[in-house]
Amino acid sequence: QVQLVESGGGLVQAGGSLRLACVASGGTFSNYVMGWFRQAPGKEREFVAAKSWSPISTYYADSVKGRFTISRNKDKSTVYLQMNSLKSEDTAVYYCAANRILSTLPRYDYMGQGTQVTVSS
Repeated sequence: QVQLVESGGGLVQAGGSLRLACVASGGTFSNYVMGWFRQAPGKEREFVAAKSWSPISTYYADSVKGRFTISRNKDKSTVYLQMNSLKSEDTAVYYCAANRILSTLPRYDYMGQGTQVTVSS
């Protein structure tokens, strides 16, 4: 059974940093696009970042470009989201996701349970 388990969320002051991690298990993810979405209270779930392996490509939402970095480990089963210069508007539940193709829509094949990120101003 495929599982995506996120970790690393928490409370941080504005301007601070957090690193989220997502471990994928129960399948082979070497050819999957791995990404992150987030959902703030009262808002739709939105795309944050994604990384494909073949070809190697990385995509970011405009709102996080230059502040967030997505990366994967060598066996491609773990994906990270380094978040710097955090703002209060980054407060949301962050979801790890895996899909066969790149998409910015939150309809990935697999999605984790989420980890809360709260940025205090």
